[in-house]
Amino acid sequence: MFQSLANAVRFLSIYQVANANSGHLGMPLGMADCLTALFKNSLVFDPENPRWPNRDRFVLSGGHGSSLLYSLLYLVGYSNMSLDHLKNFRKLGSKATGHPEYDPDCGVEITTGPLGQGFANAVGMAIEERILNDRYGDKCINHYVYVALGDGDLMEGISHEASAIAGHLSLGRLIALFDNNNVTIDGALDASTSEDTLKRYEAYGWHVLAVDGHCEKSIVNALNEAKSDPRPSLIACKTKIGLGTSREGAPQAHGGALSSQEIDEAKKFFNWPYAPFEIPEYVQKTWQVIGKRHSDSCKNWFSSQLKNFGSLEFQFTPEIRKVFRDLKKQYFISRPFAATRASSQEIIEKVAAASNLIVSGSADLGKSTGCLAKGMKPITKGDFSGNYLHYGVREHAMGAIINGIAAGKKIRSFGGTFLAFSDYMRPAIRMSALMNIPSIFIFSHDSIGVGEDGPTHHPVEHLASLRAIPNLNVFRPADALETLECWECALKSERPSALVFSRQDLLSVRFSGRTNICENGGYLLYEDSSENERIVTLIATGSEVGIALEAMKILNSKDISVNVASIPCWNLFDEQPESYRQYVLGNGLRVGIEASNGFGWEKYLGLDGLFFGLNDFGKSASYPALYQYFGLTAREICSRILGKIV
Repeated sequence: MFQSLANAVRFLSIYQVANANSGHLGMPLGMADCLTALFKNSLVFDPENPRWPNRDRFVLSGGHGSSLLYSLLYLVGYSNMSLDHLKNFRKLGSKATGHPEYDPDCGVEITTGPLGQGFANAVGMAIEERILNDRYGDKCINHYVYVALGDGDLMEGISHEASAIAGHLSLGRLIALFDNNNVTIDGALDASTSEDTLKRYEAYGWHVLAVDGHCEKSIVNALNEAKSDPRPSLIACKTKIGLGTSREGAPQAHGGALSSQEIDEAKKFFNWPYAPFEIPEYVQKTWQVIGKRHSDSCKNWFSSQLKNFGSLEFQFTPEIRKVFRDLKKQYFISRPFAATRASSQEIIEKVAAASNLIVSGSADLGKSTGCLAKGMKPITKGDFSGNYLHYGVREHAMGAIINGIAAGKKIRSFGGTFLAFSDYMRPAIRMSALMNIPSIFIFSHDSIGVGEDGPTHHPVEHLASLRAIPNLNVFRPADALETLECWECALKSERPSALVFSRQDLLSVRFSGRTNICENGGYLLYEDSSENERIVTLIATGSEVGIALEAMKILNSKDISVNVASIPCWNLFDEQPESYRQYVLGNGLRVGIEASNGFGWEKYLGLDGLFFGLNDFGKSASYPALYQYFGLTAREICSRILGKIV
């Protein structure tokens, strides 16, 4: 029976790829036995309640093998992954997409495809499980996280970072099934690597096992042993890529549809005489029974634990709301002269004290980024009662782990580094935006305001690079009050957010506004009330808003009417009605001011506008000297404006 169950998975995968004439069959053919053993014997889930908080998580890190996942999800009874979706694999509108795309209602726990990402996401899920277990107890949360991965995942640098963190924290409920077939697209594995993978994982502090990946008994025994070990486990499953075809064991097995002759050969090899997408009744019913194995456990959980667990998703509670209300009053009165990273740190301190579902962290820059606030307790091996993760200098894994935590929607997790190092984690940031999950990324040291550290640490193109990512809200606040409002937006949002903060101290620029004006993305900070025809709108973000206000005073002294607009979040501003955007930007000369390379500003400034920023990398000097050097001063800006309009 086991072989028939696995073969059903194989041939559904074969025919998905055949219908699409596109896809990857090497993994589905080679790993069908492993994952059939997992779903049949170990994985705890209920297709009728796909968002059951205490379900086991399964991540297919090698997302190219997506047909394998869809076959399993269809067979066990996920109603949103119908046979029609499989028949339309890789076609517009089908949930059976080319690589798995985040959709928990279909059983797809995370978007995968870029190798290594899913593995690191799984580490995040395992951390989330331990945190929620600490908050709600063993009876409520005690599930496992399984991840299937291959040689490619383990070659990616992110796998080293994430594996080290998992071993360091001893994430015993993380179990990785390694598709150990010794083949890559370019040829045999030894063409590109000679490391001993099992010893590598032993060095990380993992529990390591090696099994026959085509033997149910061996796989199940290994899974049971892994579940009883306090360390994360790597089960190296010896498999044959493209099993049962003429491509078996060869690089050519990785991708591409089988020819009709190759399909006939596979049907003969596996003794599978059925038509395309036909599953014999006894096999279909057995898979359906597997899908219902834990329905009673799920119902019992909802009847006994839901009250304890509360809302399935993070809530902006009255306690958190009070933090923002109190801080807003405080900032109106005190008008802080402070770096926005320092204001952010104060906000994190207060919010983390108000909710045990706020988890911070950083890539070895906790104090520098403001992510490590007063009263925060580190999460450590065996003690997940804390709210701060020491990621070490592992930006890429940090981003992907944050995504793994955020995918569960119960915890608001964030981590920080310098903006210049956001490139190290860009793939993870992009994936958060693709999934539209509420990951929060903190970036301090946001400009040449970093000063003497020089151009290696001066972000120039980074703001434009982040703003180019669809669905990502990039916030660059100008003072403490804008920082507070941007934080409120990020915590309430279902989208990912990047919060970008200054290193240098900034004057308060906002003196009014009970409502959260930053929710609009941009607004008029100062609107000229004179009867003069409006001539200039100065538009700025972050630390340059203060420069815009200085420039306004100089221009006013020349009898030039000026409005000043702050646009802390372009994405939110672009979503406002055209009439509002036109009101903020004005009809006269538009002048953009930002310590960046200015890419993208043309959509606000038009052909006749002026931009003041950087057209080159920074220099090593004090930040006042650098602003002077690059012409980012009120006097230089006004000189050029006057030259254009007078």
